[in-house]
Amino acid sequence: MGMCLPCLGGAADDVVVTPDPDSRRRQLAEAAEKRQKETTYRGVKNPEAVERKKKKQEEIEKQEMTSSVSGGGGGLKWQVG
Repeated sequence: MGMCLPCLGGAADDVVVTPDPDSRRRQLAEAAEKRQKETTYRGVKNPEAVERKKKKQEEIEKQEMTSSVSGGGGGLKWQVG
């Protein structure tokens, strides 16, 4: 009976120290990012190759957008006959 206070019976060793809010927030953000990466690449053998392919596709789309804007309407020409 008398073991309810942390100063008695060595119960102070069992106390878990919680980190400050900033470090806790950082840890939670890192864990969420890790979970997101794991779910994104689930079933993919080579995630780096997937990232390279995605970036290359985005660059190609960006080039197509800039070329269509500078090309004057996507290459359509009006003919009056």
